Amino acid sequence: MSEGVDEAGWDVEPGDEIEPVVQAVGRLLRVCRESAGVSVPELAEALGYGEDMIRKIERGARIPRPEFLDNADTFLKAQGHLRAFREDMRKARYPKKVRELAELEGRAVEMLLYSNHNIHGLLQTEEYARALLRTWRPAYSPDQLERMVGARMARKSVFDRSPAPELSFVQEEVTLRRPVGDRMVLRRQLEHMLEVAQLPFVELQVMPTSRANHPGTAGLIEVLKFVDGTGVGRTDGDFSGRPVSNPRQLRVLDLRYGIIRAQALPPEESLDIIEKALGEL
Repeated sequence: MSEGVDEAGWDVEPGDEIEPVVQAVGRLLRVCRESAGVSVPELAEALGYGEDMIRKIERGARIPRPEFLDNADTFLKAQGHLRAFREDMRKARYPKKVRELAELEGRAVEMLLYSNHNIHGLLQTEEYARALLRTWRPAYSPDQLERMVGARMARKSVFDRSPAPELSFVQEEVTLRRPVGDRMVLRRQLEHMLEVAQLPFVELQVMPTSRANHPGTAGLIEVLKFVDGTGVGRTDGDFSGRPVSNPRQLRVLDLRYGIIRAQALPPEESLDIIEKALGEL
């Protein structure tokens, strides 16, 4: 019997609305397996996973990875029935909050993003994101960590949209100098930011540490605007940190971001600051 590995997918979060779909995929896997006359131990041996992992997937307690569905479909001769759920399971693997945020970002035509603690998630490299998430407590398990990193990287698909949304980033200067991971991780992160800043739909500004009096001291601000004129925003400082869509509350966030944007360095001077931080590493 194969010991297998515990990498076939991710556990389903209790109460997640994606659970019925995951359960349906699990039932389909069992039907395909039994129709092919293959036992759980045989499937586990063929795919290189533990028997318990196969049973978890069939019970709908584990979200299968897209590549698992590919391999199972081929081995069981399922004629594409399992493979058809690749995209559903790719989305399901991300935590519910991340899926909801990615959906909003995918609809936004304009995004106003101020970050004062760390480099904004949409600007992060994979190694920076992994190093940053390793600092969180309680610590993520290796599986949870990779799930969170993958979710953060998936959100960066906004850069590939056509037409792309207008993206305005304001980063506090201190975030450019905090060596998350190590100096080389930060170096590659800053180089990546310089590349992103060249995109025609991206405006990247730096708020100098010397600029003490501005309305961003309460925490991050994010405002997403949609084509129909509606929007959603959040901030650490108000509304309990929850997303808001009330026009009056959005005006508050718009006002704050406008002041922050005006007090930050212009894009050209901001790139000089990033290049200076890079040269000091």
